[in-house]
Amino acid sequence: MIVYDLICTHQHRFEGWFASADDFARQSEGTLVRCPICDDAVIERRPSLNVQVSRTTAPTAEREQTPVPQVQAEGEALKALRQLIAHSDNVGAGFAEEARKIHYEEVPKRSIRGQATREEAAELRDEGIDFMSLPNALTRDLN
Repeated sequence: MIVYDLICTHQHRFEGWFASADDFARQSEGTLVRCPICDDAVIERRPSLNVQVSRTTAPTAEREQTPVPQVQAEGEALKALRQLIAHSDNVGAGFAEEARKIHYEEVPKRSIRGQATREEAAELRDEGIDFMSLPNALTRDLN
């Protein structure tokens, strides 16, 4: 196994484990490698120690250190996002329509989540309606 440090276009850093350098290249070209934070498929390798892990590699005290502050901060951000998602209404494919109703004060303000096409998202931005795109993995119902 080869461990690579990776980064998406939104500067989220994470690591990926691959069977070989060719395996990483194949998965990247097929957009199978995605950011676990924002689901971005544009991923780059960052300089790293290029760790190779074999089945006989034993964990050491160095590898068992606590996460670096950036990883902790991203974990806290992910926790906060999941909290927001848990306290929002899932409006599904009607997201754009419901976001407009809230923005134009046709209905009471509340937190919503759902799906919008790229065209709908562009229209919402053009209308000055603020929203945040999240990967589907984060927006599933959390019951």
